[in-house]
Amino acid sequence: MVRSKAEEQEEVVRSSGNVFADLGFDDAEERQTKVRLAAAIHQLLLQRRLSQTEAARQLGINQPKVSALLNYRLEGFSVERLMRFLTALDQDVQIVIRSKPRSRAARISVTAA
Repeated sequence: MVRSKAEEQEEVVRSSGNVFADLGFDDAEERQTKVRLAAAIHQLLLQRRLSQTEAARQLGINQPKVSALLNYRLEGFSVERLMRFLTALDQDVQIVIRSKPRSRAARISVTAA
């Protein structure tokens, strides 16, 4: 098969593991953290089959904010606020601080158990 010049010039770059860093955002770590927290909240709401109105009542926010959260429009949500939503959904949030290996830069990671 003959490849076009555009295909020949494309370069594949390995991801850093953080799409926001790959796209050049200055606040990439915070954005990644927010998305992972929001994904955990989204999963819990789906598992519990809560309507947006019921979720709003449980989280102490209005329904449009639940809609924004579920659609990952996270500009108005801080990391702390998202963690409070998780505790409102009866989840423990654990923050572990440890030394990083010399082989990489320091990072923030969120893991839903």
